[in-house]
Amino acid sequence: MSTPFPFTAVVGQDDLRLALLLNAVSPAVGGVLVRGEKGTAKSTAVRALSALMPVVDVVSGCRFSCDPAAPDPACPDGPHGSGASESRPARMVELPVGASEDRLVGALDIERALAEGVKAFEPGLLADAHRGILYVDEVNLLHDHLVDLLLDAAAMGASYVEREGVSVRHAARFLLVGTMNPEEGELRPQLLDRFGLTVEVAASREPDQRVEVVRRRLAHDDDPEAFAARWADEEAAVRARIVAARALLPSVRLGDGALRQIAATCAAFEVDGMRADIVMARTATALAAWAGRTEVLAEDVRQAALLALPHRRRRNPFDAPGLDEDKLDETLEEFGGQDTDRGDDDPDPGPDGPGGGGQPAPDEGPAGGDTAARPESGEGGEPQASGAGERSPVRAAEPFRTKMLSVPGLGEGAAGRRSRARTEHGRTTGSRRPRGALTKLHLAATVRAAAPHQRARGRSGRGLVVRRDDLRQATREGREGNLVLFVVDASGSMAARQRMSAVKGAVLSLLLDAYQRRDKVGLVTFRGSAAEVALPPTSSVDAAAARLESLPTGGRTPLAAGLLRAHEVLRVERLRDAARRPLVVLVTDGRATDGGAARSASGRGAGRATGGTEPVALAGRAARLFAADKIASVVVDCETGPVRLGLAGQLAGELAGTAVTLDELRADSIAGLVREVQGDRRAA
Repeated sequence: MSTPFPFTAVVGQDDLRLALLLNAVSPAVGGVLVRGEKGTAKSTAVRALSALMPVVDVVSGCRFSCDPAAPDPACPDGPHGSGASESRPARMVELPVGASEDRLVGALDIERALAEGVKAFEPGLLADAHRGILYVDEVNLLHDHLVDLLLDAAAMGASYVEREGVSVRHAARFLLVGTMNPEEGELRPQLLDRFGLTVEVAASREPDQRVEVVRRRLAHDDDPEAFAARWADEEAAVRARIVAARALLPSVRLGDGALRQIAATCAAFEVDGMRADIVMARTATALAAWAGRTEVLAEDVRQAALLALPHRRRRNPFDAPGLDEDKLDETLEEFGGQDTDRGDDDPDPGPDGPGGGGQPAPDEGPAGGDTAARPESGEGGEPQASGAGERSPVRAAEPFRTKMLSVPGLGEGAAGRRSRARTEHGRTTGSRRPRGALTKLHLAATVRAAAPHQRARGRSGRGLVVRRDDLRQATREGREGNLVLFVVDASGSMAARQRMSAVKGAVLSLLLDAYQRRDKVGLVTFRGSAAEVALPPTSSVDAAAARLESLPTGGRTPLAAGLLRAHEVLRVERLRDAARRPLVVLVTDGRATDGGAARSASGRGAGRATGGTEPVALAGRAARLFAADKIASVVVDCETGPVRLGLAGQLAGELAGTAVTLDELRADSIAGLVREVQGDRRAA
């Protein structure tokens, strides 16, 4: 077994280490969600924590790690008498992103349960993690139903497995730690709220600290055991401090003054529900115990707020987590009258770092620099991506709730909330013979399959004689997430500031909808004489929103080039994830005034078209590629003015898709939009 990197050897990351240690002192805090860019010691710190956890006493032979001093009366391996016990280190169990539901909660032997009436239960990862740590790397990539099961177990302290009338319950109390890179997608707000604390981490910009990180990492890789030995005393000191803080925790007093500060702070920052108040109270109590005190002070409340509130005050998915510390200090002073100075009185988070305030979120530079405003040149401007025809980006209009756009047919992609699909969860639509392990029994179909053979099998009692060949798997229908690829016209014909603001607002609204429906998103833009992939397909709608905000406009309209680039993106993505079906959202007025890139791509020679019908013909040819591949598409028609050419509608016909105006995209208009999208596809 490899020697883990010592917890006390982690350089910097004071807030991360403090949050983990507070949960080690008081698991009731509710776990930690660690957000940050790749390569910031998130996984290293979490894995190192397991070595600091105090040993646990367990009942010998119990697969559910029951405490011999207070065994679980409902333990599937019980009842436990006064048998032998043993001590072992607390486990750290890792939940893989691709784990199945049965692997997480455990599985029943359905065949034995039906035929013999025996609850033959194989424990899952939740049972293994009981009284230890459950670590979920890239928790934002877990399927929603797994996250729901995971967080429900963390909240209730127990796991329930119920299959066709057979129930098993076992204790599942663990320290839940999740790590994620926000660039790869966000958790739903209600799931964010279920994590007690959250920490933003970023790589240090101080050269000396970065040098020390590299030095320690290389020393550990060269000789892990010798490196761990150098930090053994510090590790032992922190382990002893955790044990002492746990013993002191029941004696810590949370006075009315501190409670008033907690309630006032949560109200001032307008967090939803009461969970934030409870988490703050538990965190402040753990902070006092960690500092060796029996009284919660204002500094504990302040630090608890910095750890427990940032992820709970987000009003929409594109809000950056964070807390206004000046407002926090004003609230604490107004309702507590206690010193909230952040000087030397801050609690010590660990063996080698100050408590301090919350670590600020990593700097997020713009996805593309704003350019100075240039004179408008319209369609005849310079075709380059930047130059005389380029205009500075405009801000998006206020987002709105959009109509539901979906891909017709029945898919089999990743679980989500957009299009119909065969899934592991949802309404039962039929049955089939199981392929591999049986996971969802269709009881009625199983009974029907077994019934004709009862006499031949010698049935004599009341029980049903069931064989493996009789078992039937339930087929279920739910919803899947799709790949929503936005293809946005950023040319001069769209460059009127009011129109582009409305267009960006519409795309931002669709991005919000994609976030809520658990889609992947991508962004292709076209202007000048070429198209570019502004954002490859990703689960991070935040990144797409940032690229959209910085999108400049101007130049000619290479519509065909935009369509061909989008088609290529979908071709590559199909190789990576064939089950995820695409939905193309083309945002344009339908005009096409440049076809150079499309001419080259279609083998018609180099050179740029100067206008006329050729660019339009090339765009139509490119659009028919989507129709031939049966790719679902929607054209958002941005044409305005008293005289309209209807080019977007014609383009939708070439795509075998549907066209909607910006007004029709709103959820409060034209109730039949989805039926139109699906009806047009079926007619095609």
